[in-house]
Amino acid sequence: MLVLGAIPDVQYHKLRRAAAGQFTFVRALEWGQVLDTIRGRPVELAVLDPLLGGEPRSQEIERLRQFFPSLPLILYTTLTPELASVLLTLGKRGIREVVFARLDDHPTRLREALETEYARASSQQFLEQLEGSLAPLPTELRWVLEEALRTPEEVQTVQHLALRAAVDRRTCERWFTRAHLPSPRHFLAAARVLYAHRLLRDPGFTIEDVAKRLGYTRVKTLQQHARTYLGLTAGEMRLSLTTDEALDTVVRRFLGRRNPGSMSAAAG
Repeated sequence: MLVLGAIPDVQYHKLRRAAAGQFTFVRALEWGQVLDTIRGRPVELAVLDPLLGGEPRSQEIERLRQFFPSLPLILYTTLTPELASVLLTLGKRGIREVVFARLDDHPTRLREALETEYARASSQQFLEQLEGSLAPLPTELRWVLEEALRTPEEVQTVQHLALRAAVDRRTCERWFTRAHLPSPRHFLAAARVLYAHRLLRDPGFTIEDVAKRLGYTRVKTLQQHARTYLGLTAGEMRLSLTTDEALDTVVRRFLGRRNPGSMSAAAG
């Protein structure tokens, strides 16, 4: 899981030590870089300091909340009298997780804050959304598939999935057949569409941003998959469906079928 840290050096190093290798971090040193990083990389959680620009400000963080409402945010800052009004404003925007440097930033507290907000991350909620579909799979494959779905940009083919599971491709495909699921090729493609839909619910992401984040080499391929598994274009699905409706549609059209041969060419 990739965590964005837009905080001063001392706080950033404390945060990384507290995570103890559980999370991967990327650094941003100014607000423009924060926005670019969220759009260009698979950031699942952001740790921000309202004092990043040198004076307490809420505007940039409010903007992030507006553009990316599904992105969990943690404030990690230094308590000053001038900061009080900023924290009040951000609290009204739903940002409640605050850690104060040198007051309550013990490693345990930092780790707890990361783990709490991790439960709200898009990838985690996405896996919960697919939990019923993954349940019939063997435990070892389910673990690998969950890892792959957290980083869909890294798993583009059945061969990638089989390598992570340390089995050959045919064994991987047999596991899916025994669980009465569609082929792993279809499953990965349908899952990427569902993940794309979840990201597109945030107004700060363009279709091009999402295609790049999920590893599509062409936006056209994302559009084709959206039509195959949801019956909509990427632009239509961001406006027309809730996350639950998108899952229901995919299950009804595809994942719930035991013989999805009619779509055999769709995920190529």
